[in-house]
Formats: sequence, C-alpha cells, structure tokens
Amino acid sequence: MNILELKDVSITYQNEKEAVKHVSFAVPEGKIVAIVGESGSGKSTIIRAAIGLLPAGGKQNGGQILFDGKDMAAMGAEELRKIRGEGIAMIFQNSGDYLNPRRKVCDQYVEMLRCHQKMPKSQGYEMAKKMLATLKLPDAKHVMNAYPFQLSGGMKQRVAIAMAMSLHPKLLLADEPTSALDVTVQAQVVQQMLDMRDETGAAVVIVTHNMGVASRMADYIAVMQHGRLKEFGTREQVILHPQDDYTKKLLAVVPELRGDTYGA
Repeated sequence: MNILELKDVSITYQNEKEAVKHVSFAVPEGKIVAIVGESGSGKSTIIRAAIGLLPAGGKQNGGQILFDGKDMAAMGAEELRKIRGEGIAMIFQNSGDYLNPRRKVCDQYVEMLRCHQKMPKSQGYEMAKKMLATLKLPDAKHVMNAYPFQLSGGMKQRVAIAMAMSLHPKLLLADEPTSALDVTVQAQVVQQMLDMRDETGAAVVIVTHNMGVASRMADYIAVMQHGRLKEFGTREQVILHPQDDYTKKLLAVVPELRGDTYGA
C-alpha cells in the first residue's frame, strides 16, 4: 500500500513560474524514496507541498497529493494540524538552526511533544532523552539541558531529527538533512535514519543532490530536472540501468556507483 501518492501534480509561485510540472509517483509504506536533481529542479517544493507548507506565493494548481489515501488539498487546518507530527513529520535543511537559541533544548522538545499528545512534562522529558540517546548523541541529559548555541551543527541537526521521529510518524520528509554536515557526521545521520526506519516502519522521502546518499539509503529513486520527473524506479533500476540522459550524467560524476562496490 502507498502512504503518499502524487498524481499529475503541478505547482507555481507568484511569478507564475511553474516549479513542478505534472509529476506523478508513489511512496510505498515503510520504504525510502530519494528525490535527486540539481538546485531549482523542484525537489524541495514537492515535499513542502506534501506536508502543506509551501513557501509564500506557492500554489498547487494541478493534480492531487494523497496521504494515506486522503487528498491533502481537501483537508482543513485542524485536520492538517493533527496529521503533522504523528502522520507526517519533516526535517528541514539545517533544521537545527530553527531551534530557539534563547530556550533550552528540553523546553522546546517537551513543548513539541505535548502539543501532539497529552502527557506530563516529566514523561515528555524522559521520552525526549531516550530518543536523543537512540540517535547516539553523547550524554543526552547534557544535550537536553543545553541551549542550542552550545551544541555543534551536527548535534543540533540530530536533535531536529530526533524531534521529527519522536511521534513515530508514518511518513518522514527530509530536505537535504545532511548537506551542512561533515562527511563523518553525514554517514552517522544517514545510518541513524535507516535504523529508525527499520525500528518504526516509517516511510521516508529524502531530498538530496548527492546520488551517493540516494544509493546508500533509498529503495526507490526519483530524478528531477527543471520541475519535471525524468526517471523513477527502484535503486537498482535507476543506478544500474538508467534510461534518461540526465540520470546518466548524474551517475557519471559518481563513477564508483556503477562498479563492483555498488551496494557495499
């Protein structure tokens, strides 16, 4: 069964530029779909539309986005609020920087949990601390009682990932979640997201310009260019047997994906 379906979706902005043009693909339950392509290809616009958070001036002017079989465009504000967090969660690029620097991590984390579920603060605190430990943050208690500016960029990003995963959403959307991290931390975050998928059964849609990350994580790969879906298929189909010339160009800059080390 598909948790997310895009059916002939088109999206424009105020300048009437069509950012997404007639895009269709599906995300099966429990699977990871990577959306790859150059800057401006419409990758981030697609997942923002999927959670109903298009930037100012953005408008879905064609097609349907279905979450769990329900049309997102037909949902009211209250229904969308209930879905966000427990149904769909999102990790923004550099999302750790969205943390309020004047409030401790624990205050923000627990407040988020209590917005979606009725629980005492003490339960929320323990739930948050356990999730941070799951993401291998050293000394979760220290992180909880720190201000964001006291944490490294990688630690803040992992806090944001923990917050997104805490309510065990059916679908996790991740917009370039590792782009601002060093290579070592990137590898850790990718593995942690894979572990969380295996543990919770959540489906994941990750936006990335890095075909290496896509090959490491994804069950399916969607290739975008100039707002259009150029290719969609399983990881093996897209990487080993690409059909579109643009996909072939993306793979050409990561030659090791085509050799014996693929899948290692």
